[in-house]
Amino acid sequence: MPYSLGSPTHTSASDAEMHPVRFVHSVSEAGRLLPSASRWNSIEIEFNLAPKSSTGYDSLPSRYSKSFDHDLIITDRKYFKRFVLISVSVLFLIPLLVLLLHFLPRKHHHHETSKNLTLALSQALTFYDAQKSGSYPSNSPVKFRGNSGLKDGSESNIDLMGGFSDSGSNIKFSFPTAYTVTLLSWTVIEYHEKYADIGELDHIKDIIKWGSDYLLKVGAGNDTGVRNDINCWQRPEDMSYKRPVSMCDSTASDLAGEIIAALSAASMVFREQKEYSGQLIKAAETLYSAATVEEDGGHKQGTYTEVEDCGGEAREFYNSTSYIDELVWGGTWLSFATGNISYLEYATRRFKEAADEEKISEKGRFYWNNKLTANAVLLARVQFFRDVGYPYEDALGSSSKMTEQLMCSYLSDQMFNKTKGGLILLKPAYGQPLQFAAAASFLSKLYSDYLELLRRSGGVCSSDRFSLENLRSFSMSQVNYILGDNPMKMSYMVGFGDHYPTQVHHRSASIPWDGQYHSCEEGDGWLNSKEPNPNVLLGAMVAGPDEFDNFSDERGKPLFTEPTIASNAGLVAALIALHDPPHKSSNPNVVKLGIDPLGIFEKIHPV
Repeated sequence: MPYSLGSPTHTSASDAEMHPVRFVHSVSEAGRLLPSASRWNSIEIEFNLAPKSSTGYDSLPSRYSKSFDHDLIITDRKYFKRFVLISVSVLFLIPLLVLLLHFLPRKHHHHETSKNLTLALSQALTFYDAQKSGSYPSNSPVKFRGNSGLKDGSESNIDLMGGFSDSGSNIKFSFPTAYTVTLLSWTVIEYHEKYADIGELDHIKDIIKWGSDYLLKVGAGNDTGVRNDINCWQRPEDMSYKRPVSMCDSTASDLAGEIIAALSAASMVFREQKEYSGQLIKAAETLYSAATVEEDGGHKQGTYTEVEDCGGEAREFYNSTSYIDELVWGGTWLSFATGNISYLEYATRRFKEAADEEKISEKGRFYWNNKLTANAVLLARVQFFRDVGYPYEDALGSSSKMTEQLMCSYLSDQMFNKTKGGLILLKPAYGQPLQFAAAASFLSKLYSDYLELLRRSGGVCSSDRFSLENLRSFSMSQVNYILGDNPMKMSYMVGFGDHYPTQVHHRSASIPWDGQYHSCEEGDGWLNSKEPNPNVLLGAMVAGPDEFDNFSDERGKPLFTEPTIASNAGLVAALIALHDPPHKSSNPNVVKLGIDPLGIFEKIHPV
């Protein structure tokens, strides 16, 4: 469930020690069935003119040395006039057509797909409507949900109502919630004109606000729990068991960093709502002040799952393996949100430290547990479009190189394997491959847009080059796989196409919405049923197939059939990045790509 920030006033480092920021983090006492370490990892882009020959061409004998005289006899003046008129017309029409073709908007052929990305995006966003906890909105498109978790936090005298159920269970986790809010906000900051063009801008902003409102309450998270969210297969509307809260302080550095990033990015989405945006920034800065006091000041930094009372139970679901990447991530986003260069100084200073700390098993992966890869893309963006000069050159240059290496790794088979069906396997031992593929699809398409804005044709790998087309083809291939171009001929997003999973591992979807109370014991009947879910969980991307492209559509096998809010965020990001740009825009760059090249730097000024 949540993390409690407390008062959103600015706090100095010394004040943070006297009045530590409290986080609320609650989780069920029982653990979701997770892969063991032996089989899976822990949840955790001149023409050279030839010289003229010294031999004159005029001295060479012609292949056509003979001449012929031709007599033109005009037999009918009327036909001759018609011939001249047609010839003159053609001479005028040819340059006219050339000019017309030059000025007409060109289609990006690399965007072509048989999939309806507008529909897919709308559905992927609808999944979040089904995950909302708290006082359920009456205008929601999801009709099998209602009020739930209205007393969350009450036993600890904290208001923790709201947020999202994480997956098929009823638990609310702040760590993936914050990641989700950050990533969805990033897509709006980059591609807001695309969202507006297809009528989804208000929809995604509502989703982000639902999450940022919750994070304002928690600051770091409330993850719930003897009947609980795991061992009771029950609709969230029917919950009557206790939902305990776990308390964390500012030493939960990773959780704090991700929430700083989420609140900062969301503040940019709502920049026109001055008061609300200001609240988000103030809360982020308060948390930053507390979380970035380093070890030499007597403040311990670490991961939230290291502390039993904070994330002891959360580690069963979202075990964090590092924290510096989140602090760098939070500092980067806070610098964009405020224009305060000191935050960027912190982020760039600790970037190398985060890179050195990164485990080999995490390199090249962007997901809830690792932000370094995406942070490299963001810092490369700074170097490309808003160079802030000294003393940031080294970190920005390193980020740019890291990003280029990342793109190379996606395109070759030297670092990451792909299934026979073409799905990239970024963490093959972990399972649930679609979340990683979707995030990689987003980053590769986004980076190709950056390169095109710079008028670059591609990039360089160690022994080869890659083109923008290479990046975009890869990006589209992963989304196409998810949406049905795979050996199973199945869309892994529920409701999209004619063939998709029907036994999604999800409590609300699997229990009838019939106005009746269903106990945990009754819910077990639905958990074990082989019948399709009575409710279609529209837009939910399931975990996905195994490394051999095989998929088992069984409710009792969550490693195939369970969706999560963090996974869907990657899919939403990939879909909007790949979507065609809007037809009209006041920004000439947006006309071409549908991306806002400078909006993210509204408050960052070059030196």
